Amino acid sequence: MPTLVNYSGDDEFYSGGSFYPNPLDLGRLFSIVSQVDVYCPPSKRPRISASFIFGRNELEQDKKPSIEVLPDECLFEIFRRLDGGKEKSSCACVSKRWLMLLSSIRKAEICHELPVSNDVDMVTGDEDQDLESDGYLSRCLEGKKATDIRLAAIAVGTSSRGGLGKLSIRGSNSLRGVTNLGLSAIAHGCPSLKALTLWNVPYIGDDGLSEIAKGCNLLEKLDLCQCPTISNKALIAIAENCPNLTSLNIESCSKIGNEGLETIGRLCPKLQSVSIKDCPLVRDHGVSNLLSTASMLSKVKLQSVNITDFSLAVIGHYGKAITNLVLSGLQNVSEKGFWVMGNAQGLQKLTSLTVTSCRGITDVSLEAIGKGCINLKQMCLRKCCFVSNNGMVAFAKAAGSLECLQLEECNRVTLSGIVGALSNCGTKLKSLTLVKCMGIRDMALGFAMPSPCTSLRSLSIRYCPGFGTASLAMVGKLCPQIQHVDLSGLCGITDAGLLPLLESCEAGLVKVNLSGCFNITDDVILALARLHGGTLELLNLEGCRKITDASLVAIADNCLLLNDLDVSKCAITDSGVAVLSCAEQLNLQVLSLSGCSKVSNKSIPFLEKLGKTLVGLNVQHCNSISSSTVELLLDSLWKCDVLS
Repeated sequence: MPTLVNYSGDDEFYSGGSFYPNPLDLGRLFSIVSQVDVYCPPSKRPRISASFIFGRNELEQDKKPSIEVLPDECLFEIFRRLDGGKEKSSCACVSKRWLMLLSSIRKAEICHELPVSNDVDMVTGDEDQDLESDGYLSRCLEGKKATDIRLAAIAVGTSSRGGLGKLSIRGSNSLRGVTNLGLSAIAHGCPSLKALTLWNVPYIGDDGLSEIAKGCNLLEKLDLCQCPTISNKALIAIAENCPNLTSLNIESCSKIGNEGLETIGRLCPKLQSVSIKDCPLVRDHGVSNLLSTASMLSKVKLQSVNITDFSLAVIGHYGKAITNLVLSGLQNVSEKGFWVMGNAQGLQKLTSLTVTSCRGITDVSLEAIGKGCINLKQMCLRKCCFVSNNGMVAFAKAAGSLECLQLEECNRVTLSGIVGALSNCGTKLKSLTLVKCMGIRDMALGFAMPSPCTSLRSLSIRYCPGFGTASLAMVGKLCPQIQHVDLSGLCGITDAGLLPLLESCEAGLVKVNLSGCFNITDDVILALARLHGGTLELLNLEGCRKITDASLVAIADNCLLLNDLDVSKCAITDSGVAVLSCAEQLNLQVLSLSGCSKVSNKSIPFLEKLGKTLVGLNVQHCNSISSSTVELLLDSLWKCDVLS
């Protein structure tokens, strides 16, 4: 008989009990033994050849952990009784199946069993809560990193510390993109989530966001962009379950419309900021109901939505708490809408208004806004082609609290309108910015020089090709107290226009940007250093190809406070860099020599000396500096951020 079962060896006695710890394996053995005439004494441990009794597949199955045969329901009951985060994280590392099961457990389903002892006091819930944070952790997943598995791992891994407080998903993995399953894992494991951003996630729909609404009742900020499968249903779920919502951004969500916005306005009393862009189903009904019921709204942005004059009338009447308003691309809003918004007298707290590409902004409506918004401090008009000089002057007279005026691509406004606005703006205007205003050209004004605007501190005129020497000289006389000057891209100005401006500035210039003014010479920089060297902190001369080492000599001798210098694409040589390095009083922190082809390897010792104070150095496209020399420079200036 021992020969039949291939038994050999000395007799060993077994002390009772099963030699197969798994009852399933024991049952398998009994079923086999019942079919084979084999004598097995109960007191001996049988030696049975596996090759005789078990097939290859059965042997491989025996190697698997026996717990894997349990159904998901049983594993779920086990996992929800795990005590700490370390145990949960360890289990999550076993397999994707275990990870997804763990991530599906809601907070309410976790079994909290408190140990009781006669000698030790019962553990209180407060002590357990001390181990958790309040959801201050944040994660951002972009592109291929955004998958359901990663979200599940984040949910399980952070759950013991209160879960995430902020989650941002931007883009999605093309093969395994984020779906409702991944977002549900976050909803179950991160009940303290307060900020959620979803950008370009086509596979997340109403079910996923509804799970967030049910599991994350503390949600305060929601940002949805390019979510084509999220509809009003999800937004209604957010409104019904997240009363603490303070900020809502919706962009390019084709299924979100009036019903969702109306519910948000009615059920989210703490809503303070709302932004709606390019949502074709959003119309007057949704916007007007939202704005009329959300009484705490302070920031509103409406861009490329199908609203009419009615919505702007509602803003003007009910927007009593609005301080910041942005209106862009409202093609169906006419002059009447903006006029009513201004005259409704409801925007008393409005301090900042930005209007872009709205044909309803005209001279008449602009004046009405100036009169109705008595606390308006910042006004920005972009691509408003119907605003002319008359409107600018009337607005400047009416807006008595205006501090900052910005015009971009308002081509009907000329130099006459700018001068008129400056002379009528009152005593609070501090900043004037003109960008790409093609209507501004040099011209001889036919009236006497108006009174100066002594309150203006910042003047920025960028990429206005018609703004030349005569215009600059006139503006300089009107603004004697400016400290910040930005004349980027004004290729028409010369020394003759800049010198009077420098001489008329009484307060002392602090920041000067002359990038792209390729007609100015060293004479301007010599005057700038002599007149304003004691106050100048930033100087940008990028692309001023007539600037040479003579300017650097003047800067080194006179500019005591200069910390940011950009001489990219200038005619600077090694001698100029050497002069800068020898100026003991100079305390440069940022230096840009990009595109200075005459700066060579000889400048490396001087740059190393300057590196004692530098935190940023740009030597890109300096073709006379070899790559090996740059490597040495990187080693010596290890504290400095070097671009090469």
